Amino acid sequence: MLEIKKGTKSFYIGDSEEKPLAEMTYVLSDDHLIIIDRTYVSEELNGQGIGKLLLKELVDWARKENKKINPICPYAKAQMEKNPEYHDMIYRATK
Repeated sequence: MLEIKKGTKSFYIGDSEEKPLAEMTYVLSDDHLIIIDRTYVSEELNGQGIGKLLLKELVDWARKENKKINPICPYAKAQMEKNPEYHDMIYRATK
């Protein structure tokens, strides 16, 4: 099983955060909000559900940190909207 590591602005698989085999990057917008802005999976890991594993790891971390997620990355957004166990973590702007 591949090890998912937490970097400074990503969850990734590989030897270094600078050259990952797969990663999901994020920005801390404020004390309570994480913006997922990119998902990348290398060709060699493609089709193995790696993106879903990265998302689960990031969501689990956000839960522990009591933060909501604004998934602007199309992949993360689609997965979070499709999966009911993530619905409570999606940031909804209040008017």
